Amino acid sequence: MSRQIRFNAFEMNCVAHQSPGLWRRPGDEAWKYKDMDYWQNIARIAERGVFDSVFIADVLGTYDVFGGNDLAAIRQGAQVPVNDPLQLAVIGAGVTENVGFGITAGTAFEHPVPFARRLSTLDHLTRGRVGWNVVTGYLPSAARNLGQKDQLAHDARYDHADEYLEVVYKLLEGSWEDDAVVRDAEAGVFAVPEKVHHIGHHGTYFDVPGIHLSEPSPQRTPVVFQAGASPRGVRFAAENAEAIFIGGPTKAAAKSTVARIRAALVQAGRDPYDAKIYLLSSIVTDETSAGARAKYADLLSYATVEGAQVFFSGWLGIDLSRYDLDEPLGNVESNAIQSALEAFQGENDRGETWTVRDIVRLGGIGGQGQVFVGDPGEVADTLQEIVEETDVDGFNLAYATTPGTFEDVVDLVVPELQARGAYPEEYAAGTLRHKLFGRGDRLPAHHRGAQYRVGGPLSTVDDVTGTGRPGR
Repeated sequence: MSRQIRFNAFEMNCVAHQSPGLWRRPGDEAWKYKDMDYWQNIARIAERGVFDSVFIADVLGTYDVFGGNDLAAIRQGAQVPVNDPLQLAVIGAGVTENVGFGITAGTAFEHPVPFARRLSTLDHLTRGRVGWNVVTGYLPSAARNLGQKDQLAHDARYDHADEYLEVVYKLLEGSWEDDAVVRDAEAGVFAVPEKVHHIGHHGTYFDVPGIHLSEPSPQRTPVVFQAGASPRGVRFAAENAEAIFIGGPTKAAAKSTVARIRAALVQAGRDPYDAKIYLLSSIVTDETSAGARAKYADLLSYATVEGAQVFFSGWLGIDLSRYDLDEPLGNVESNAIQSALEAFQGENDRGETWTVRDIVRLGGIGGQGQVFVGDPGEVADTLQEIVEETDVDGFNLAYATTPGTFEDVVDLVVPELQARGAYPEEYAAGTLRHKLFGRGDRLPAHHRGAQYRVGGPLSTVDDVTGTGRPGR
């Protein structure tokens, strides 16, 4: 039996997510992002393809690094306009039975108390099919929009996120006991007060003395998604994440990142396969190899250089308008996505230094990810080879056009992989966490968040009055 490959549909509540300019191609429906029917269709396609999840990215600012303003981003529809991702989980779950929904939300701009309630609400309404993609932010414009002069320094953002997750874990795991809700009509007791605990958190960034406002949901803590691949980001992921998304413009870069993550998981006291690792990629396929290559050429004809420069300027934290297209990036520092910058300061597949032109060409379709072009057999060969060589668990599939890219993968590539025994035939029962790992619905006992359960080693309360041990 071949190793089972896993897919996520990588989406965003906007027009141009990773492939700038492709919204212009006939048949693309990204402009329907405002419509409920669009998202229900995406959810159904993903479920038909036995995808793990529809993973929905988000930003709270504009890409204004390129040229020092956001004019090009607005002109290109480059992740602006963009709507909120959280509601999409409920919309998609209402027409599906199994596929998960990974929603992105940052730790820098919303207090953990109302956000924890949002998580519980989503987990209840989806019957345990939601995950939270934890992001610390990388766009300075987002910080300014929320009243800050700039975002925190890179590693300081993770320090802040560490405490943010501590508060969320205490609320979701440590406030309500499993049997707190009794619904005893005769006694007139809905929930037993003595089984609902104030978390008593008093930390560097947050003071949260009270209880969680929602009763326990199917997973309590949704599956934790994370995408950091810098040294600090890897440490954060190793302590918290159950699904980790990585970029990697080459197989060598992806292999190195996966190895660092697996080692960090062990260092954090977890099994190296306690987290599923997904590689950002795009697939262009057709019934024949020639058809796939013709489709790829047609798709590229709609890609825009300016749009790719806008995205990569934001991701790298470098204004690419200041560089000649044939100029290498060089040894520059960034306060944005450090792992992305590191990947492009190495060598490309030709053994040459990455130039701005190389990056823009790569970003025409699929952003920072690799693009696999071919008939179903060729694509399946490539995917299996990458899994074997890099040790990734699967692929976070960015679309060129939507829903066309996902339909092609589901109708052509998935059956080919299934015929090889390399892809699931059906979903496991239960919550998203159970489907991913074949174990219980709750965080495993050795996960950081599980330590904050009532009575656990890091539990912060002794009684309902919240007068137990301080939060930090």
